[in-house]
Amino acid sequence: MIEKNYDVVVVGGGLAGVCAALASARGGAVTALIQDRPVLGGNASSEVRMCICGADAHGTRPNARETGIVEEFLLKNRRCNVEQSFSISDTIFWEMTHFQENLDLYLNTRVTQVETEGDMITAVSAVQITNEKEYQINGKIFVDSTGDGFVGARAGAEYMKGREAKTEFNEPDAPDTHDDYVMGITLMFKSFNTGRPVKFEKPFWANTYTEEDLKHRGHCSGAHIWQSKYGIDSGYWWIELGGGELDVIEDTEEIRDELLKILYGVWDHLKNGGDHGAENYVLDWVQFLPAKRESRRITGDYVLNERDLLSSSKFQDAVAYGGWPMDMHAIRGMKNLESLPTDYIHVPDIFQIPYRCYYSKNIRNLMMAGRCISVSHMAHGSTRMMGTCGVGGQAVGTAAALAIRKQCLPKDIGNCIEELQQQLLRDDCYIPDVKNSDAEDKAPLCTNITATSWIEGKEPWHVVDGVHRSEKDNSHCWQSGRLGEGQSIILDFGKAVELSELILRFDTNLGKEISLFLFKAHLVDQIPGVPPELVKDFTVEFLLDHQVVRTIPVLENYMRMVKLPMGQQVCCDQIQVTVTDTYGADFGKIYEIRAY
Repeated sequence: MIEKNYDVVVVGGGLAGVCAALASARGGAVTALIQDRPVLGGNASSEVRMCICGADAHGTRPNARETGIVEEFLLKNRRCNVEQSFSISDTIFWEMTHFQENLDLYLNTRVTQVETEGDMITAVSAVQITNEKEYQINGKIFVDSTGDGFVGARAGAEYMKGREAKTEFNEPDAPDTHDDYVMGITLMFKSFNTGRPVKFEKPFWANTYTEEDLKHRGHCSGAHIWQSKYGIDSGYWWIELGGGELDVIEDTEEIRDELLKILYGVWDHLKNGGDHGAENYVLDWVQFLPAKRESRRITGDYVLNERDLLSSSKFQDAVAYGGWPMDMHAIRGMKNLESLPTDYIHVPDIFQIPYRCYYSKNIRNLMMAGRCISVSHMAHGSTRMMGTCGVGGQAVGTAAALAIRKQCLPKDIGNCIEELQQQLLRDDCYIPDVKNSDAEDKAPLCTNITATSWIEGKEPWHVVDGVHRSEKDNSHCWQSGRLGEGQSIILDFGKAVELSELILRFDTNLGKEISLFLFKAHLVDQIPGVPPELVKDFTVEFLLDHQVVRTIPVLENYMRMVKLPMGQQVCCDQIQVTVTDTYGADFGKIYEIRAY
C-alpha cells in the first residue's frame, strides 16, 4: 500500500472535478485528482461525447456562457483542436491537469473505500488498475465529484435520491407524492454518409420498433431541423433507460446492455423501417460508457429548489450560476414510450447557486462538485448541465484552497464569503449581481480613463465598472472604433503607483457556443477557430511622467483572461493598452483591466 498525503483530494474527473482540482491547486493547496477512467472530462470526454451546455441554453440566452476554467478549456480546444475531435480534447484535459503545479493526477484509479473518524473523512483507499498499485490517499478536505455521490455515501453523508413531493419544497411542477424515481442513462451513436447505399442487418438481440413506437421521439428526416438539413449523423439523447424499476447505480451494467438492444433497434428502424433518409448511412461509433443524469444528491446546508430557479432567488453566499431550463426526462425512458421523452420547464433568467449547496451538511470536510450537489430533483434538471457543474467545481476548488490557507473547514468559509466571491471574480468566474470590490485592485482608483476612440455605450471607463461581461443593456466594456493600425485605452492614476501584475479580459462572444458537438447541426452554425472578436495582438506600455518605462508586447493571444506578471515591480502613473489585431473583428474590445 502506497501512502500519499494531500491538502485536498478530488475524487471524480468529469468537468466539475477537473475544475475543482485545478482551482484548488492554483489556490496553493496540494491536490490529488482521482479518476477511474483513462480520460478526463466525464460526459464531455471521447467516451461519451456530449457538449458542454450551460446557462446560455445553446446560445439562446445572451452573454450567459460560463467563463473561468470552463472557458479556458474551450478556448484551448478551439486553438489546438482544429477538427473538433473529442479524442484530442481528452489530451487537452490531460495537459491542463498533468502539468499543473501542486496537482497530482491519478488516472485509471478507482476509490474502493472511504475511511472516517467521527464526522470527518481521513483517507480514501484506491487501486490503479493499469499497474495494480494500491494507494491510501490521506487528505484534509475531500471533494466528491463522482456524479453518483459515492464518496459521500460511503462516508455516511446525508443524501437525497428520487423525486421530492410537491409539498417538500413547495415546488409547482414536482409530483404529488415522493418516490425513488430518477432520470435515466443514455447511450449515443455516431454515423456518417458513405455516399452509396449500405445495407444493415439487425443483430438477433436488438429490439424492434415501429413508427408508432417512436411517435414521440423525433428520429426521421424533417423531425428535427438538423436532420432535415444535415442528415442522420448522430443521436439520440432519448435512447434512455433506468430510473424506475432499474436502479441507475446498482443496475448500471444491465441498463447498458438493454440500451445496446434499444440503440441497435432504433438504428434498424432508421435503416429498414421506412424512408428515414438513412440509406447511405453506416454506424461509426457506439457509446459503451453509460452517461448518467441523476442518482444521489448529497444534502448541504441549503437545498436549491424549483422556486429558486423560477424566481431567480438572491443569495448572500452566491458563488455560481445556472440558466438551462429544468430538463426533466421521462422516468423509465424507452420503457415509457407513451410519454414525451422530456419536459422543458422554462427558467426566466440566470439564477444564483449558493455556497451552502457545495458542502455536506453532516460530514464536515466533504465538499461536492458536479451533479451530486445539494439541490432538489426539480432544480437538478437544470444544475446537472456540465457548464453549470464546471463553474460550481471551480467555486468548490477555490473554497477548498481558501479553507486550507485559513486552516478551517468548508462550512467556515461562509463567514468570509466575500473573500471567496472576489477571488472567483478575479479568476474570471461570473456571479450574477456580485461586482469587483477587490481592495488590492488599483485600476478603479484611476482619475481618468480615456481612449483613442470608442462607440456610444461602450466607453473606456467601463473597464473598471466591476463587471466583466455584458449584462442585458449594459455593455460593461470598452469598444474602439475601426481598428486600423491600432487603438489604445489609457488608464491615468494621477500619481505614481507600484504594480506587479496586470489582468485583462477580452471579448470571446459569450452569446455564441464554442463547445464540441457530436451533432453536426450545432457545429455548422459555429464560426471555426478562436472567436473573431478576441484580441490577438496587443501591447501594454507603462508610463511615468509621459515617458515609457516598460513595454510588454503580446502576440497570438487566444485567452479571454490574460495575466501579465511583471516579475519586477514597475513604477508608473499611466497604463496604455494598444490593440493591433484580432481574430477577425475590425475593432478592439476589453471588458476589464485590473492592476495589482
